[in-house]
Amino acid sequence: MSIGNNSETKFSNSTSSRNQGRNIIHVVQHLAPGGLESLALDFLAFSDPRDNVAILSLEGEKESAITNWPKLETVRSRILFMGKQPGIQLRLVKELAEVFTKLNADVVHTHHIGPLLYAGAAARLANVPHRIHTEHDAWHLNNRKRRWLQSLALSFAKPTLVADANGVHDTLKSHFRYSKTITIKNGIDCTKFCPASKTLARQLLKLPLDKKIVGCAGRLETVKGHDVAIEAMTLLSDNVHLAIAGSGSQLDELNALVKEHKLENRVTFLGHVDNMPTFYQSLDVFCMPSRCEGFPLSTLEAQSCDIVTVATDVGASSETLCPLTSQLVDSDNYIDLAAAIAMQVDSDALDSPRRFVLQNNDVRGMVRAYRELTMGEVA
Repeated sequence: MSIGNNSETKFSNSTSSRNQGRNIIHVVQHLAPGGLESLALDFLAFSDPRDNVAILSLEGEKESAITNWPKLETVRSRILFMGKQPGIQLRLVKELAEVFTKLNADVVHTHHIGPLLYAGAAARLANVPHRIHTEHDAWHLNNRKRRWLQSLALSFAKPTLVADANGVHDTLKSHFRYSKTITIKNGIDCTKFCPASKTLARQLLKLPLDKKIVGCAGRLETVKGHDVAIEAMTLLSDNVHLAIAGSGSQLDELNALVKEHKLENRVTFLGHVDNMPTFYQSLDVFCMPSRCEGFPLSTLEAQSCDIVTVATDVGASSETLCPLTSQLVDSDNYIDLAAAIAMQVDSDALDSPRRFVLQNNDVRGMVRAYRELTMGEVA
């Protein structure tokens, strides 16, 4: 660990009483553009002003992380990096315990199994009063070794276990006899993701003004199913254009698929998009064709911009969709995906998907719910 690289982050002493602020550390595996990582930044942005909140990344180094994700510059004094290398590093538990002690941590909140194994154990060793672990998806628990590791980590760290979706909660309860399990659904910033001029958004992104635009957002990786969306385009009217926001290892393969189907004039790869509200605002329909998801945020973000949505029935995606305006389809089925998109393109929805998100998934409610977990008895 290079503590000098983290020296900007300093917390005050805290007595952790009901009316005082807390020193809270969120622990993630890495800090790079992604749904979970953006959610962690929301914990910084919407935390109670009385609290001192930081994000600690097991992997990586601060300067390179900021270079790769410039928005981290605004929170540089509140992000820490342990520089973990691949493989098992038991000494990291001791180093993390020292960091938590030095920062007078009142709450350590881990996200996913790696941080739970290392930081959960360290928080227990450092006598951190409140320990929280959020499970953001449950697919990895199909692996017996992972279930065993998670069970071991939970039994030692003894955190409050939070599922981010009802389906995840049910899976956790089926695998673990763990009494402290609750559900707090993820939220997004509905003030940031809001309706705006479609024409202006398209002009900014250089997208056609005279087409029906379907948009996908996410890493260009096989799991995200962009190839299925491209296949669906072969069944849709020439008046439908596909815009894809994101970068990744599958770009060349996806471009080849576009050329194979002669869709070069109907598919636009935008690359990494910094201003995602503008992307959603440019659309007629948002499409999430993923093969695997946890609790996706992109569907919430699009609907918060009042964009009707089509998504595959994977993970907890169904829990993020407005039941009055959305379409849910099986994954890896481009025919059904095309039919759902065609229905949404031609629909004139009378209900507002934004209303659904405001009522159920605003980030401010999520952050309040997590803070209330630290108001009770010490773990």
